[in-house]
Amino acid sequence: MPRVKRAVNARKKRRKLFKRVKGFVGSKKKINKVAQEALGRAFNYAFRDRKARKRDFRRLWIVRINAAARAHDVSYSQLMRGLKAAGVEVDRKVLADLAVNDPAAFGRLVETAQKSLPVRAAAGA
Repeated sequence: MPRVKRAVNARKKRRKLFKRVKGFVGSKKKINKVAQEALGRAFNYAFRDRKARKRDFRRLWIVRINAAARAHDVSYSQLMRGLKAAGVEVDRKVLADLAVNDPAAFGRLVETAQKSLPVRAAAGA
């Protein structure tokens, strides 16, 4: 088998690695093996936290919608049920934005949702 000299390829590989770990602290940016491990860990955290960010934003939107809905004497679940019954297809991101930036439009959506909710009979009657 012929001998393979890897100097150029190995250097290119290390250069690529060190370019990616630029900004890391200490030996994580200076030592090849430590840098590889740190980069692998960083990729794992990045992958995990891309999913977590979606969850966090959804929770934030729900909190904002609930707060604005309760200002109109409706709970979050009743609002969402009413909007679904009315056939209003507005996602939580847009609802939360309306709740914060355009309370009048949000109020109209709440009215629409309340109209489409079934009227509950008085308890004990």
